[in-house]
Parts: sequence; C-alpha cells; structure tokens
Amino acid sequence: MSGDAATLAFADLQPEDIVATLTDLGFDCDGRFLALNSYENRVYQIGIEDDRPVVAKFYRPGRWSDESIREEHQFSIDLADQEIPVVAPLSIEGDTLKHSGHHRLVVYPCRGGRSPDLDNYELLTQLGRLVARIHLEGETSSFKHRPTVDIDSYGVESIDYLLANEYIPDANYDAYESVADLVLDGVEACFERAGNTREIRLHADFHPGNVLVNQDRLHIVDLDDCRHGPAVQDLWMFLSGDRAEQTPQLEALLEGYQSFRRFDPRELHLIEALRSLRIMHYAAWLARRWADPAFKIAFPWFDSARYWDDHILALREQVALMQEAPLEWRDF
Repeated sequence: MSGDAATLAFADLQPEDIVATLTDLGFDCDGRFLALNSYENRVYQIGIEDDRPVVAKFYRPGRWSDESIREEHQFSIDLADQEIPVVAPLSIEGDTLKHSGHHRLVVYPCRGGRSPDLDNYELLTQLGRLVARIHLEGETSSFKHRPTVDIDSYGVESIDYLLANEYIPDANYDAYESVADLVLDGVEACFERAGNTREIRLHADFHPGNVLVNQDRLHIVDLDDCRHGPAVQDLWMFLSGDRAEQTPQLEALLEGYQSFRRFDPRELHLIEALRSLRIMHYAAWLARRWADPAFKIAFPWFDSARYWDDHILALREQVALMQEAPLEWRDF
C-alpha cells in the first residue's frame, strides 16, 4: 500500500465509501449516517436495519502499525472480559482490524451518553474504581508495539518539531524557545522528585470526553492512544479548577482507586509535569496535522499570534505550578 495513496484516500473519504465498506463487511446499512467528533481518525455512526447503530473508525494512515492497533484492540477486549465497561471492538470474520482498499478500520457497538460532571464526587469515586481495575489488568503484561508517556516523545520531540517547522510567528519564536526550556527543566525536576515510579499499560488519554454517562451507567471509549506510563496519567485529567477545587476531586478519585489498587503518592509530583507535557504535545499535534484541511477548519486560530501568546502564557503558568508543592491527599 502506497503511503501517499492511503493519505489521499483518507482525505477524500466520502459517505458512500463508508457505507459501501460497512456493507462489504456484512452490515445491512439503513442510510443513516453521522460524523462523530474526531480529528485524528475519521469516526462515523452508521445506522443498521432492524438493529442498533454501529460506530466505524477509519484510522489515519501512518500513525500506528497494524500490530500496535491490534494491541489496542486486545487491551480493550481484555478489559471488557473483566467486566470493565470499556467499549471493545467487534470481531468480524475472526479479526477486529479490517482492511478495505487503502483504508484500515474497526467497528464498535454504539454507546450513547454525556460527559461526567466533575463536581459529582460520587461519580468521581466510581471513575477511580474503574481506573484502578483498568490498571490491575494493565500491569499483568506489557505492550510490545506501543510507546510510553515520557519527556522525550511528549516534550522534547514536540518542541523540536515546532521550532524546526516555522509554525511559531517570528514575534513569538524566542519567547517560546525560552519558556520551553524552562518547562522541560520543571518537568524533569518533577520526575526526579517522584522517583522511580512504575510504568504500566494505560488508557493514557483518559479525560471526561472519553467517558459516557447514561443514567447510572458508564462507558469508557477510545483507547486509540493507549500506551505505558504512570498510573496518575489516567487520573489527573479529571481534576479541574484551582487547588482548592482539585483537592476534593483528587480525594474522591483516590478513594475509589484505592478500593481496588494501591496508589503511589509519589506520583502526585507528576500531575503538573504531565499537564505541561500534554500542552506542548497538543500544540505539536496541531502542527503535524496542519496540512489536513479538516484541521484548518476546526482550529483556524492555530497559526495566529493570539494563540501563541496564550500558549506561551500557559507554559509560563505551568513553570510556576511545577515549582509548588503537589496536591495533598490524606491516605487513610
């Protein structure tokens, strides 16, 4: 398969192509079609005759190997087998990863719901329990084809890419380069304070948008970014607001987490470091995808001076936050 041909086919994916692909896989499509909120891949809800809809995800070419995609799928299946409410892919003729022309895709059952309310401490405790159960399965083995949440891939490589590819306006370039160095110093200091924490298989992109709440039921979706890392990576994105607001949120999460798995309190030193790495990684992700017309439509502000002013300010704030003491947690 030519990489250029696959990229062109991905960019030109049309509704009729998607329905035809699902039909070829044996689904009796009824013509209902809804594009879902995804930019990295192309994700669609497809209506099925006399049955519930399905969700089809077409993978962006060149991002993951077939082996790494199958590891994601197997991790989801293993979690679902443990009765953890992860939406796992469907196996079609004995395989979850399907090839159709230049496309690679996976089909999921459709699950609906809303994002969780982070002020609902009972819900946060429930989420903490689910994360701990994910991690119990995650620590039973390791990925062979997936990377790690680390300083190099999220921080150093992101900075190097942005500085080398002329995405930063000239007026912001020196300020970004200077603050990026300070951020990396702060991140490294946080990791040193945390010490030698354990790295396990994670969801790794576990934020409120990847949890669906439907009355009293939760569904966990989108393990596309699963990789190795510290346990707190799957917890910190549910903390919002200032320190006073985050502290009870953290306590609720860890109350649930500790009912299934011990949490290493040294990892609290990593929260602001991981947040800093995500901020830098997100900017580099937008830059790497900027040639995709969908990104220019969805993120028109990315190449503006205002965006880079705000981005640099956010990084400066992170430098200060990383110098503060970590969140406190009463480990009873």
